[in-house]
Amino acid sequence: MKKAKKNKNLNELARILATTKDNELIEDFLHCLLTPAEADDIARRWELVKALWKKTPQREIAQKLGISLCKITRGSREMKKDNSAFKRMISKYEKTIDFTE
Repeated sequence: MKKAKKNKNLNELARILATTKDNELIEDFLHCLLTPAEADDIARRWELVKALWKKTPQREIAQKLGISLCKITRGSREMKKDNSAFKRMISKYEKTIDFTE
């Protein structure tokens, strides 16, 4: 598939998810769209982003989540960017995010 088509489809998917107010429908949709392994991977990556936000040491994150230091370093670099989407999303929804995991 061409890159432009992928981006168009990803944009369309983001728009649909952003306008859907039904959390249960979105979760069911994601479970249909993704394999169980993909869903687990995305959930673990979100947990990684939350741990980085809390300034949890990278080695502790690796041990707790079973994620390679390479993935954690990538996430950490993203978090350090001035206009990081990670930071923008967490800042916007911080009051609704469960950081207790």
